[in-house]
Amino acid sequence: MSRAQEIFHPGKLAVITGGASGIGYAAAEACADAGMNVVIADLAGERLDNAAVSLGTKAAAGARVVTIATDVGDPASIENLKQRVKAEFGPVHFLMNNAGIQPGSSLFGPTENWDQVLAVNLLGIINGSRLFGPDMIAHGEPAMIVNTGSKQGITTPPGDPAYNVAKAGVKALTEALEHELRNTPDCKVSAHLLIPGFVFTGLTAGDRKEKPDAAWTPQQTVAFMMASLREGDFYILCPDNDVDRRTDELRMQWAIGDIVENRPPLSRWHPDYKDKFAAYLKHDGG
Repeated sequence: MSRAQEIFHPGKLAVITGGASGIGYAAAEACADAGMNVVIADLAGERLDNAAVSLGTKAAAGARVVTIATDVGDPASIENLKQRVKAEFGPVHFLMNNAGIQPGSSLFGPTENWDQVLAVNLLGIINGSRLFGPDMIAHGEPAMIVNTGSKQGITTPPGDPAYNVAKAGVKALTEALEHELRNTPDCKVSAHLLIPGFVFTGLTAGDRKEKPDAAWTPQQTVAFMMASLREGDFYILCPDNDVDRRTDELRMQWAIGDIVENRPPLSRWHPDYKDKFAAYLKHDGG
């Protein structure tokens, strides 16, 4: 039996933040379908209540689905989540630090937006990993921590710097976490970085009611994530219906090339490099 099979197995426990909608809810569905007990952590309200009812009707026989109101932007709230899970449910086998917001930001815009994004999208994942990780190591059973990152944290496109900074931090944190785990004696916990493509969720929908053709559904994204976890991938780089993996790879290689070749930062969007980047893509990096 593979590590993933041992984890996504009846009776094991999943804790998913931001689990009331979008990718988090789709992950909760997948875990419940596998017979796991599932704790959905999200902000209190109708959406969380509805998720509990909806997921409860889909869970495999014998699987428990519960919700715990949690604000990952508040360290005390994550600590409460940890203590309740430990007291009421026992060892965690799958932790998905997924909660995120995207109110928009600009470099010299409202400080409140920066504070909110960094508190939820970065510190929420840092605190979730740090608070749950030691107990997951200590229980000695196979376990995984998946942190939801973003391509924006790698190529850092202009337009929403607070979000980019937070997701770049998630990448650095999760890399450090996996290094720590694999160098911890007798540790059976691994870390993984989910890097979604364009996914139609409440975070990305805006005023749109219909899914754009370019976007994947949350369920497609989670299916790809599960397949990648079965393969043992650390970087779970998801395509979508508009951008294939090779294009993502070339964009990321170009981004690091700004440093290696001493180009201006974000040269992909610099007028002097527009044609060079187009040619780079056309000739597959040649």
